[in-house]
Amino acid sequence: MAKQINPYMTFNGNCEDAFNYYKTVFGSEFASIGRFKDMPPMPGMSFDEKAGNLLMHVSLPINNSGCVLMGCDANPNMGQVKWGKNITLSVDAESREQADAYYTALADGGKAHMPMGDMFWGSYWGMCEDKFGVNWMVNFAR
Repeated sequence: MAKQINPYMTFNGNCEDAFNYYKTVFGSEFASIGRFKDMPPMPGMSFDEKAGNLLMHVSLPINNSGCVLMGCDANPNMGQVKWGKNITLSVDAESREQADAYYTALADGGKAHMPMGDMFWGSYWGMCEDKFGVNWMVNFAR
């Protein structure tokens, strides 16, 4: 049985911008961060200065929950990734106020699909898309 599942997102050159933004949203610090230029030499993997500065991996713990948001930029040797709308990240807040703060920060510069509100299933919930095109659900289960 799996202990937990952590979301891992691949970006087309703006992973660092996105994760610096997520740091401010969730109030946490990177557990790890590495760039392509930091990789040991590997056959077929060479990077110019711009590509070498892209993120090979970053991890950001969320709320002492054990969940870790992870990401990277697409490996420049492998081409761009197609960004789809087939995945939504769901974050559980510890309070209604924290849920509002997450939602407000994530929707800033993005799109508010469903404002925070009391839902028929008993949660305080909302859905938005952030300025990087990532879909989010914010939940506070009372």
